[in-house]
Amino acid sequence: MADILLIQPPIRDFYLTRKRTIPYGLTSIAAALIDNGFSVILFDGLATSRSRPLPLPAEMHYLKPFYAREDISPFGLFHRYKHFGYSFEYLGKIVRESNAFLVGISSLFTAYAHQALRVAEIVKSQLPNSYTVLGGHHPTALPEAAMQHPAIDFIIRGEGEEALPQLAKSIRNGDALEQVPGIVIRKPGGKLFKTAPALVKNLDAQPLPGSDLVKKSYYRRNGHPSAVIVASRGCPMQCSYCSLGRESVISYRRRSVQNVIAEIESAVLNDGVRFIDFEDENLSLDSDWFLELLTAIKTRFAEFNIELRAMNGLFPPSLNAAVIHAMQAAGFRSLNLSLGTIDASQQARFKRPDVKDLFDAVLKTAATYHMNAVGYVIAAAPGQRAEDSLGDLIYLAQRRVLAGLSIFYPAPGSCDFKHCRHAGNLPNHYALLRSSALPLDADTNRYEAITLLRLTRILNFMKRLVDENIAIPVPAICKAKFMDLPKDKIEIGRMLLQWFLYDGRIRGVGSNGEIYEHTSVHHLARRFIHELRFTGIKGVITSKREAF
Repeated sequence: MADILLIQPPIRDFYLTRKRTIPYGLTSIAAALIDNGFSVILFDGLATSRSRPLPLPAEMHYLKPFYAREDISPFGLFHRYKHFGYSFEYLGKIVRESNAFLVGISSLFTAYAHQALRVAEIVKSQLPNSYTVLGGHHPTALPEAAMQHPAIDFIIRGEGEEALPQLAKSIRNGDALEQVPGIVIRKPGGKLFKTAPALVKNLDAQPLPGSDLVKKSYYRRNGHPSAVIVASRGCPMQCSYCSLGRESVISYRRRSVQNVIAEIESAVLNDGVRFIDFEDENLSLDSDWFLELLTAIKTRFAEFNIELRAMNGLFPPSLNAAVIHAMQAAGFRSLNLSLGTIDASQQARFKRPDVKDLFDAVLKTAATYHMNAVGYVIAAAPGQRAEDSLGDLIYLAQRRVLAGLSIFYPAPGSCDFKHCRHAGNLPNHYALLRSSALPLDADTNRYEAITLLRLTRILNFMKRLVDENIAIPVPAICKAKFMDLPKDKIEIGRMLLQWFLYDGRIRGVGSNGEIYEHTSVHHLARRFIHELRFTGIKGVITSKREAF
C-alpha cells in the first residue's frame, strides 16, 4: 500500500527496445514525492520479457503488405504486432493492492496514448475513489485530446517533479488546485482550466532519481545493471521535426557537473551499474560543460570500466577532436551521430545546418580512437523524395559508419506536426504517429519508405561482411523456391544478397525455408545497386578493407 502509485504502461507495437524503456522520468518524480513525505510505489508495466501477439489494429490494416510475412533472414523487419509488458489484468491487481489515493500515469508518446488511457480506466474500476493524473509529452502537447477521456481527472503539462508533489498536497489538504503548476482540470460545464507548464527552477536542487524503484534484474547489459541519466533538458535548436527544441515548453537547462557525477556515483557504487545511456536531447551542445563532465567521469570512475552511450544522438558540430578523445577516455565506445540528411533542400525544410564535413571529421577522429559510429538519417518527411533519401544511404555506404534510417512521423508539438495538420495529411489515428506505422503517404510513399528500410538492412549486412572479411557474393539468378536453411544466418543473407545484386528483388525466407519476394519499389533497389557499384562500401569497424 502507498499514498501514490506511478505507472509506466505496457505498450503495443511491432518491436520494443528494452534498454530505452527505463522509467527515468517516473523515478525522478518518485524521488520528489518521497522528499515531500509521500509513500510511493512505481509499477513498470514494461519490466518483463513477456509479450503476446495481437491482431493488427484496424487503423493499421494498410501495413499488411509490408509486415505480413515472417522473415528469418538478416533483411527481415517487423512481423507480428504485440502487447509488450504485463497484462492489463495483472496491472489491475497492482492498482487494487496499492490502495493509492493518487495514481500518476506516464504517457510519453502519443502513439501509445491508448494504452495509457486503458490504464486510467483500470484505475477507476479498481480504485473508484482515487484520482488519476496523466503526465508526459503526449498530454503536454495535446491536453485537450487527453482530457476528453472521462477516466482522466487531471493532466500535468511539463515537468512532474515540480507539479506532482504540489498536486498531491492540494488533494490531501483539500486545497484549491488552480495554483498547481502545469495543471489541467475540468471546470463545471466541461471547460478546461490550464496553468502554465511546470518547470523545475533549479535542477540541482532536486533529489536524485529513485533508482531503487527500478527492476534492475530486467534492465541489464553484459551481466550488470544498466541506467539512464539525463544531464540536461530541452534543446535550443529549432529542428522542424523535434518537439523538444526552441519552441518547446521545456526550456534548455543543464545540471551542474557535480550533480551529474553524484547520480553516476549512486548508480555505479550502490546499484552496480556498468552501462549508462545519456538520454539528453543534445548532450554535447555545450562543449566546455561536456568536457568538464567527461573529465570528471574519467577521474572518478576509471577503475569501474563503465560503458557510456548517448542513444538520442549527438550533433556532429559539437564534437571536436578534444571532445571525442575525452569521450573515449571516459567510456564511450561508440558514437550515435545525428546527420539528418545530406540533401540541401531538405536540410532547409528541417531547419538543420549542413554537417557533412563535420560528420566526416568526427568519423575520422573517432577511427583514431577505435570508436565505431552510427549515422542517423530521416526519410519520408514532408517534401522529402525517396531518391534523396537513397542518396543519404549511398553517402553512409561510403563511410565507416552503420546506417540508421528513421521513418519520419509528425511529433505533436513540433513544427512539422503543425505543418502536416495545416496540409491535411496528419494520420487519422494517434496510434499511427510512430515510425513503424509508415505514417505519411505523400512525397515519399509507403512502398518507397519500406523499400528504404529494407535497403538499409541490406547495406548494413554488406558492411558486416566487409568487417568480417567475408566476400560480397557474385550476383546470381534465383531459381529456388525453398532453401535448406543453414545454421549460419550470415549464409542465408549471402544467398539472398547474391540474388538481390542480380535482379534488385528483395527476398525473404520463412522458417520453413520458403523463399519469397518482399513488397518493394524495384527502381529504387536497382539504383541502389548501380550506385554502390560506382562508389563501393566501407565497413563499420576501423582498419577494415573496402568492398564491392
